[in-house]
Amino acid sequence: MKRYDFDEIIPREGTHCLKYDAREWMFHTNDVLPLWVADTDFRTPDFIAEAIKNRAEHEIFGYTFKPDSYYEAVIGWMKRHHNWDVKKEWILFSPGVVSGLTLAIEALSKPGDGVVVQPPVYFPFFDCVKGTKRKLVENPLVLENGRYTFDLDDLKAKVDKNTKLLLLCNPQNPGGMVFTREELEGLANFCLENDIVIISDEIHSDLVFSGQRHIPFASISEETAKNSVVCMAPSKTFNVAGLSSSLVIIPDKTKRGRYERALNIGHLGMGNIFGTVALEAAYTHGDEWLKQLLDYLWGNYLFLEDFFKEHLPKVKVMKPEATYLIWLDFREYGMNDNELFKFTVDKAKVGLNNGGKFGSGGDGWLRLNIGCPRSVLEEALKRLAGAFGTL
Repeated sequence: MKRYDFDEIIPREGTHCLKYDAREWMFHTNDVLPLWVADTDFRTPDFIAEAIKNRAEHEIFGYTFKPDSYYEAVIGWMKRHHNWDVKKEWILFSPGVVSGLTLAIEALSKPGDGVVVQPPVYFPFFDCVKGTKRKLVENPLVLENGRYTFDLDDLKAKVDKNTKLLLLCNPQNPGGMVFTREELEGLANFCLENDIVIISDEIHSDLVFSGQRHIPFASISEETAKNSVVCMAPSKTFNVAGLSSSLVIIPDKTKRGRYERALNIGHLGMGNIFGTVALEAAYTHGDEWLKQLLDYLWGNYLFLEDFFKEHLPKVKVMKPEATYLIWLDFREYGMNDNELFKFTVDKAKVGLNNGGKFGSGGDGWLRLNIGCPRSVLEEALKRLAGAFGTL
């Protein structure tokens, strides 16, 4: 069995890499160690790179379509990893999960309709709603026993007959929750009763740690399947976000037709050759690589947890159930969102995501990406300890 080296340092500067080469734009300085963008610093798996190289050798990159082997790879992966029986006709394309969310909003609602978002949450959700001229309905998550959960009483008080959609983030970003079947069933039943379609961002669904299980929203029941759109991608799992290839899975024929029409209006359905090749290779050959990745990421989390307990005990670390994104509560330091962000950049020389961008409940928090070699993570944590230790 091949062992993958996640400790390898791979310089990314000079590759038009957003995480490193856009530091001046994001932090107004290049003098920061960046742990912000949600991609990893690990080498893309060899079986994906080889598949791309083999296709590139043909040297004609004209129009293509997705072969049966592509769909078989998706169907196999969903069954093996999520115990979800997906049919070929359910599987549609999107350049990215955010693109899929936006297209689904446009396909399944009209301007002025209400769309529920549950902050703190991945901040492009807000842009998807506002940019399509829908009405943003905020239903903040509740922090209970160190994890977020749904507030159905608040949701009931805020929706009306014009509320048509709810954007779900599961596993949750930035908190790292894997919502339980009971939680998902409660949300699903509420939305069925109120004729609200759920569009579920499940891009982190493969990155679930031991003891947890991701439940695809559309797999809960036949009724829920007909009332949902699921967005997934290999991009976070296999570090191929730059290849712009995602999946939108829609069991209901009518909703699928409306989404497909929105997709085809912009001639977006074909995708790109290398994204197709990479996705098929990832879902065909990626099982062992993912197992080793999850082991390494969990080791990174345990290292981080121990470090904060010893050196920065005022910071509360939300224990992740999934993802390589860690949600850190710095509120005991008494800084507002801008002050906290500026302090980590100017004093600690570490580039993180400020919590306020994730909506209500995010002020005083920071999001840190542990998808990097442990030596890089250790250096970032030492910088944070050195800066906050002076306060």
